[in-house]
Amino acid sequence: MDTAERVLAYGGGWLDRAGLLRTDPTRLTALLAEPTTVLVPMWRDRCLVDGHGPVRLSADRAALVRSAASDTVFLGLDAEVAVFAADLSALPEASAVEMAGAVRSVDVRALVGRLEPGDAAVQAYGRGLLHWHRQQRFCGTCGSPAVAGGGGHLRTCTGAECARLLFPRIEPAIIVLVEAPGRPGRCLLARHAGAAEDAYSTLAGFVEVGESLEDAVRREMAEEAGVTVTDVTYQGSQAWPFPAGLMVGFRATATSEEIRVDGEELLEARWFTRAELRERAASGRPLGRVDAIDHRLLADWLAES
Repeated sequence: MDTAERVLAYGGGWLDRAGLLRTDPTRLTALLAEPTTVLVPMWRDRCLVDGHGPVRLSADRAALVRSAASDTVFLGLDAEVAVFAADLSALPEASAVEMAGAVRSVDVRALVGRLEPGDAAVQAYGRGLLHWHRQQRFCGTCGSPAVAGGGGHLRTCTGAECARLLFPRIEPAIIVLVEAPGRPGRCLLARHAGAAEDAYSTLAGFVEVGESLEDAVRREMAEEAGVTVTDVTYQGSQAWPFPAGLMVGFRATATSEEIRVDGEELLEARWFTRAELRERAASGRPLGRVDAIDHRLLADWLAES
């Protein structure tokens, strides 16, 4: 399987993140003043779009937006062109849309099928970084205000006796395609709490403190579905900044066909053959989110036979 080698949605962006520039505030200030510099405006985790897609501003319009933005962060370089993102969340939505020369605000996940992969990656990158800034106004250790620095990639506590450096946090989660032992080939899908009556997906869960990714796979499968697994194998990972996730895909094999759902996170679970999943897909029932790694895990599994 080559899942890890292929670009999933929100990954493989075309920007050079140019990490060394983050430590050069003089150069970043000069880049912001360049007439060719591109500014990506956002409003409360949403893209601002016009008739062509997400708005990309430069020159006078970009300067106007920066003046109203609560945060402006450096995303990287597109060849020689600097790209920044600006947060207009402090404005009413209509004001933010008008100021950016947009027509409306849209969640990037609703646009991903119409965007080039690199463009979707940049929008998600900016979304995740600006979301973190809104949530990290104060130091979690001493409660003092925290100020942005590093081109928007860190915040520093202003407490005289603390001065803690605060960096964007990633919340890793595992997502697993579990295969039944023996033949015929079957995989485990579950209906989660709040899902529609016939909506099934792979199993997933957040990694806890003090455990490896593989440990998290074994624990989550046992806790949610009562399934003991072996042969835990990494398949690939996906950026998922909604708001700060990293989805890590695995395959695993159950030691038995017994299932005992927890009744809280999972309402039911069952084994599906490849023929059953192909029939579901043919009838228009989606196999996972089209922009998510679970869709790829299921597609790869189906392609094996």
